Amino acid sequence: MKDLKHLYYFEKLLDEANNDLIRQAQSEGKVCVASVCENTPEPLLNLPGTFSVRLRAPRTGSMDMATYYLTSFLCEYSRALLERAIEGGYNFADCIITPDGCTMMNRCVENMELLKTMGKDRPKFFYEYMEIPMKADDNALALYVIQCKNHILKPLEEKYGIDVSEEAIRAAVKEHNEVCRLIRAIGEYRKGEYPKITGYEYHILTLATYVAPKYLIIDKLKETLEELKDRQPDDKKYRARVAFVGSEVDDVDVIKLVEECGAYVCVDRFCYGSFPGRDEIVLTDDEDALTQICRQYMYRGQCPRYMNQDKIQGRRKYVADLAKEYEADGIIYEQVKFCDPWAYERMVGTYVLRDDYGYPVLAVDRPYAIGSSGQMRTRIQAFVESIELKKIQKKNQGDK
Repeated sequence: MKDLKHLYYFEKLLDEANNDLIRQAQSEGKVCVASVCENTPEPLLNLPGTFSVRLRAPRTGSMDMATYYLTSFLCEYSRALLERAIEGGYNFADCIITPDGCTMMNRCVENMELLKTMGKDRPKFFYEYMEIPMKADDNALALYVIQCKNHILKPLEEKYGIDVSEEAIRAAVKEHNEVCRLIRAIGEYRKGEYPKITGYEYHILTLATYVAPKYLIIDKLKETLEELKDRQPDDKKYRARVAFVGSEVDDVDVIKLVEECGAYVCVDRFCYGSFPGRDEIVLTDDEDALTQICRQYMYRGQCPRYMNQDKIQGRRKYVADLAKEYEADGIIYEQVKFCDPWAYERMVGTYVLRDDYGYPVLAVDRPYAIGSSGQMRTRIQAFVESIELKKIQKKNQGDK
């Protein structure tokens, strides 16, 4: 296929945590709000005068210093972030807000604070820690709303004078929804036998919406969507279509590796992905925007932190429904090494999706920075071959 006009631009944007658009927005006087988890409601970090950045550590190498403080038993994502923070890689942030999505991320950010890795030249810099629900019900919603008020809106208003009014929150939701609509519309071109966009390209575009000021990339997303309408797809079929599911994926080489093995990533359900992270937030006029945002984040959330049975069972059905809608032949269920919440989720989810929903499933734990990862490449290649064999067996049975 012809190269997308802005793909190289987005690829270069993702080469470093402190990218050009962050510097541009800060030069315009905007406040950079760093976060580390999808359970922090994104529109509340993108109020007029602020913009959000989900922290990541591109080109991660040694994690020795972070391992010293966190031990080798904590997930590589948390250690990679702490290592980069110790190196001074996040000094651009004006504050950081983290929920207790897991104890590992809490320990990561606590060590950032204890080691004074950020805010040295920013007197208004602050750390905030949110308590978020483990169930989805009315009591949990009340907690969520209070936590967002106390740990997002209040410090932004008091420290930086940010407008946190109803009108400001609704304006942030409007911008958020525009990005969501664009990403989802682009993602529709993954459907069909001959998709117009690769899974790698789509991952690049989606990831950029988490790590750059949204108002600075909307125009390029619009151009990309228009470009795809007339883009001619390759006339070759992938060997298999797979859903890629699990913990956070911010390494651009992960999806590339999968597709190099002949498996087209037709749908994503992971942190930093489009499902459910790029769901629009629907607001009505009969209730305050903050409560509506928190309710939708809580009930749509697919994080294994939520432990009531409806959420647990719903997560597997959600993946199965996505795999069906996007015509996936199989599912790759992944987790970053030593990620406890997703380790349990992956183990059970693998069996449920295989036994109850009938999908071939590959379960893998992977390094944070994938590199060449010969082991993962071999496992995916074998998985693709197994899917091909199942297709041949199914066809032969049908011919009899």
